[in-house]
This record gives sequence, structure tokens and C-alpha cells, in this order.
Amino acid sequence: MHPFLAEDFHVKWSTLVPEAVEGDIRHALEVAKENIELICAQDSATATYESTFGALEKASEALDRGWGRLNHLDSVNDNPAQREALNKMLPEVSNFYSSIPLNQRLWSILHAYGSSAMTDDLDPIRQRFVEETMHDFIQSGANLPTNEKEQVAEIQAKLSKLTKAYGEHVLDSTNAWEMVIEDEAKLAGLPDSAKAGALANAKAKGLATDEKPVWRFTLQFPSMYPILQFLDDDDIRKQVWEASSKVASEGEYDNTELIWKILALRDEKAKLLGHKNFADLTLQRRMAKDGKTALGFTEDLHDRISEAYQQEWRELCEYKAAKSGGEAEALEPWEVAYWAEKRRKEQYDLDDEVLRPYFPVDRVMNGMFELCSKIFGIKMVEREAVYYEPGSSKESDKPEVWHEEVRFYDLLDSESGDHLGSFYADWHPRETKRGGAWMNCLETGLPAINGEKRKPHLGLILGNMSPPVDGKPALLTHREVETIFHEFGHLLHGLLSDVPVKSLAGTSVPWDFVELPSQIMENFCWDRQSLDLFARHHETGEAIPDELFDKMIAARNYMSASAFMRQLALGKLDLELHVHLDRYAGRDLDEVDREILADYRVKMKTEAPSMARRFSHLFSSPTGYAAGYYSYKWAEVLDADAFTRFQKHGVISEEVGREFREYILSKGNSMPVDESFRRFMGRDPELEPLLVRSGLVQTSAA
Repeated sequence: MHPFLAEDFHVKWSTLVPEAVEGDIRHALEVAKENIELICAQDSATATYESTFGALEKASEALDRGWGRLNHLDSVNDNPAQREALNKMLPEVSNFYSSIPLNQRLWSILHAYGSSAMTDDLDPIRQRFVEETMHDFIQSGANLPTNEKEQVAEIQAKLSKLTKAYGEHVLDSTNAWEMVIEDEAKLAGLPDSAKAGALANAKAKGLATDEKPVWRFTLQFPSMYPILQFLDDDDIRKQVWEASSKVASEGEYDNTELIWKILALRDEKAKLLGHKNFADLTLQRRMAKDGKTALGFTEDLHDRISEAYQQEWRELCEYKAAKSGGEAEALEPWEVAYWAEKRRKEQYDLDDEVLRPYFPVDRVMNGMFELCSKIFGIKMVEREAVYYEPGSSKESDKPEVWHEEVRFYDLLDSESGDHLGSFYADWHPRETKRGGAWMNCLETGLPAINGEKRKPHLGLILGNMSPPVDGKPALLTHREVETIFHEFGHLLHGLLSDVPVKSLAGTSVPWDFVELPSQIMENFCWDRQSLDLFARHHETGEAIPDELFDKMIAARNYMSASAFMRQLALGKLDLELHVHLDRYAGRDLDEVDREILADYRVKMKTEAPSMARRFSHLFSSPTGYAAGYYSYKWAEVLDADAFTRFQKHGVISEEVGREFREYILSKGNSMPVDESFRRFMGRDPELEPLLVRSGLVQTSAA
């Protein structure tokens, strides 16, 4: 009757059609509002945990489910009818969610119970849920006077609309560009895998045949980046760079004004809530606590690596000059990846394309599963899945998927056999799918409590990796392998959660901690033992030869200061815009970008437009990673330090893995995350392991 709201664990994706959106979401809104009203209408003198915070936890479950499924489809299967249906309901849904903490009657009931001695009888996790929820309400404006609550609600509604438009502009402008090359001679330097992918893309668009081949390139990363990295033709590289740097910066897709409006609304909201800026509002309950601390962290790391960064740049400029017979001078931005790759090949005799055959996506997944089975005590089992066109659903006992390429897996506990969760995996680009890689949770489960059976979690992991070509398996770059491990780390954080309160489960942790489980998994992509579990040649089954592995390790930190600085630059831009908006508002965005990042970039011959126009992490949702992009580096400190425990016990350590599952993966936000880290490590985090791993400082013992 309401397909978007159906409680089936195996989602019937083919029934989730645009025509059902309005009716389903309106029904879910009505149910949620009725549930909220029941909480408000009770006598505070007789209120209990179950009738207040417990009831709030469940009040909008149907809406959360339906709206979550719709937004997921928006990210993987964008189409005009679905987009129209979502945008029609977006204001009502946004208004409802923002109204919850601003509902005075609701807050009065929650505050009365949450401040009473009755909470002393709750177990520690439910006590934490009460405390965290009350903090959430206060942080969202529960204590504001009525007129200011109305202003906050209006701001949230505007932010939802503007950030949705921002994301659509990025997707639409990315898809609006293509380059079709008819002369194969112009593809000199491009790897065979990239050429084959471009030919297959052109065939899929009806532009090419075997008899008349042409090559189609897009701004999707697996298509675009090999051109910048390998193609000899400088003019084509320039065209691709210019197109990619101008995404969402021109014409009907220009995000410039949206950025300033979003920043102004966030700043206005923060000031209404009693904070100097949006960063202070957002970070008050994260590990960094405020914008000043996050900026200080970023600037401290900048100062530590700046000299190494400048040295890398000088060496690259000198290398290009030596090879081209000219004077050392600044590079063009479309030359950087090309000359860096040439120098890496020469310096380390390593070609990424030589590694590809060892990383077929299915083998990578299966080897990753084997590794996680060994260290975390879990088992992954693929289930046969079916795909039906939207609107053509059939009865089946097999799980449905939203596209033919999607795979479905169950995750079980190795010892008990308990079904802990299931997940979808969707790894290859499509024009209807947004860029990047991500993990999400569709259903948060519960451990076995009060005599009830365990309810499994349901999650997904997605990316835009190199696709299969001409019937061959998808062969990945090593960086794409790291991305799969990264997203699987997020997934484990969700599916291994053992928290009896859904709002505290899984990845519902401070955002400067949430990347720890994901980033620690990337370390296993560099260890010989773990590599041998999944890095096998797709034709011969042989492991990576020792000589090639040694080259790979030797080149690991090639240009590492540059990669490190790029992440710091993105975090710096984010924080400056959200901490010091008054310095920059009303000015030219590109001028502001150059001013903020003057010490975080080297001088290029051609200036790039600001990354902010396509910085979806910051501007495609009302909060997202806004004022929080520094979290990637913050969590790198945590993951590099935490991985030293694995290294001290031989890397593939069942003992350490079980403790990581117990203290980090299973706990969610059921205790303060700094305490979770201390339980695992026995101490506070240390910075040095990150700098050592990045090759930017020698070990203390050296």
C-alpha cells in the first residue's frame, strides 16, 4: 500500500516509483506528527522513559525509512520524475524535522523527564541517549524564544532547498560535458584500460562500432583522471582540466550565489543559537570542540609539512624542465599529474597499470571478506539478487537491487552464526549516479534485548570505480582498492553495532571520529600478508611478485606532502569560510579562495576556479561535512596511531581485531568516543605515527 514505507528487510526497489512518493511521504508525515502529539499530550508527572525519549526514538521511523530510501534512489538513479517528486516534498519534510526540537510542548515533556531523578534508574546507555538528545534539542534551538525558533525553522527549510539545488547543479553540469575523440593517434600515452573504457562508453551511447571506433570521455573520475595522468597531448589535457575545474561554475549550473547564501544562512543560524560562527555551533560536541581548535590543528600540520611540500614542488618543476629542455618554472595545472606520473615511473619503475591485473573487483571483495573474517570474527555470504524495472515488480524470495550491477550480501557472526546485517555493493559509474564513494545505513538494527530476537542492520557501499570492459572483470587501481576498504570500514561500523538505542548506534558518532573505522582499513592495502589475500592476478591467480611489491611500497610516499597538503587546504577553506565569514562575504569567490589558500598551494601558471563550487561535502546538504572536513586528517591521526597496535601483533591479529570490534566498531556513540579510543589503545592518541606513515618525519628510534 505504501511501498516506500514497507517494513520488508529486503527492499522491493522496483515498487519505489515517483508516483508513490507524495502519498507515501505524506502518510509517513501524518503518522510521525501523531506520534509526536502523543508524547506532547501526556502528563509530565507520570511520564516514563518509554513514553518520552523511547517514544521519540520511534516516532518518525516510517518517515525516516521512506525519506531515506527516496534520497538513496536520488543519489544512484536520478531521473526527472523522481527529482520533481522529491523536491515537491522536500519543504514539508524539512519543516517537520526542523520543527521537532523547536516544539515547545515536546521540549517541556522531555526536559521535565530528562532533568528528573527518574533518569538515575536508567542503564548507562539510555542515560547517555537522554543526555545526547537534550543536547541536540538545545543545540537546535529548543530554548530560544518563539520568534527566534521560527527563524531557525525558516533557515533550515531554506538550507534544505538551496543545498539540494547545489548538488543537482554539480551532477547536471558534470553530465553536460563530453569529449569524443575520433583519431586514435591523439590518445598516445593513455593506458589500454582507459582506451577500452572510452570505446565501450562510446559504443553504449551509439557513437562507435568495432568498424568505426571513437572514444568518449566524461568528467566521471575513472574516465577523466587517466587523461590528466597519462595522455601526451597537452591540449586535450588542458580541455579536460578546464572542464573539470569549471563544474558548477557557469551558466544555469553556477553555484557561486548558492554558496554565499548557504554560508550566510548557516552563520545566521549559529548566531541565533548563541555561537560566534557555524563552526563553533557544529563542533561543540565533536572532539575538536570549536572552530579555533580545528583551525589550529590544520595550521599546525601545515607548518610541519610545508617545507617538504615546497621541496616536492621544486623537484617536480626541475624534473619537467630537465625533460623538456627548458628553464625550471611553474607548471600549468593540467601538467601536474602528467609530469608527476612520469617522474614516479622513472624514479620507482612503477606503473599503476601494471598493478591493475592484480585487483579484479570480485577478488578484492572476497579477499577483503577473508581478511575481516580472520580479524573481526565475521562471515560474508553473497546472496543471489534480482533486478526488476521500476513499476514491474514480481514476487521473489530473492533480494531485489536497484540496478543490474548491484550485489547483495549477508554478514554473519562467525561463532554464533547470528545474522548481524546485510548490505548492497554498487561500484561503477552511471550518469544517473552522483560522483564519489559513500556508505549509508538503510535500516538500523538492534541486539537481542528483552527476549526479542536480534534485528539485523541493512547498509550499502557505493563508488565510481573503473568499470568492466568487453566482458572482462573490472580491474581496479590500488587507490580504488583503498576506497573499497575505506567504505567497508564505514559499513562494519554500522553493521557490527551492538547498541540497544538506534540513535546511538553505528556511525552516529562525532564526525571527527567517524572516519577512524574507515581509514584504518586502508592500512591493510599496504601489508604483504593482507594483500596476498586479495591481490591475485585475474588470469593466473598469482600474487603480486616481490619485486613489484617492493616498488609499490617504495613509491607509497611519493608526493605524499602534496597529497597531505591538498587535504589540509580543503579543510582550511572549509573552516575559514565557516569561522570568518565576515572577512569574505560579498567578495569575489575566486579571490577569497586564493587569499585563504595562499600558503597551502604552489603558484601555477593558470589559476583554478574555486573548488567550493563543486565541494559537495560542504554544500550539498544543510550540514554534511560543513566545518568538518578537517575530520579526515583528525581521524588519520587516530587511525595511524591505532594501526600500530595491529602492527605490533603481526597485522592480521585476531586478538587486536576482536578488541577493535569490541571497543570501536560495536560501541557507536554509546560512550564518549575518546573513551572508546583509550579503551582500545590504553592511552590518548599520538600524532607521530601519521607523520611517520606519510614519510614526513623519521621514527623516534631512527
